[in-house]
Amino acid sequence: MAIRPRNKIKPEFSTASMSDLVFLLLIFFMLTSTLVSPNAIKLLLPSSSSKTMAKQSLTVYIDAGYNYYIEENPVNPEFLVETIGNSLQGQADASVVLRADQTVPVQYVVTLIDAVNQVNELMKTHHKVILATKPKS
Repeated sequence: MAIRPRNKIKPEFSTASMSDLVFLLLIFFMLTSTLVSPNAIKLLLPSSSSKTMAKQSLTVYIDAGYNYYIEENPVNPEFLVETIGNSLQGQADASVVLRADQTVPVQYVVTLIDAVNQVNELMKTHHKVILATKPKS
């Protein structure tokens, strides 16, 4: 007669607490991701009913004070062509997304489009400018 231990050790463990932890982390990241603002510069974008999304290579902001920002870095309008050219160097077909406040006069938008066209002529590229809008509510 062999002596058998009364308590058998089973190589199993409960995954209930692990799944609870995963769901809590999922909820946490879902909530915090909605709080992150993609625009660091506060703008009131014009409204549009279009749902077209474009892949952006470079983002240019024009705020209500008519200041230009390339990827959140302030830029003097005199150096727009040079700065955009340096930012898009090595790319042939990039999209420049313009996020302009709705109070900005059209001339500032045209100045940016002219700068991108000058970059296209100098670098023999085909960059395009896309105006970002907010969905109509």
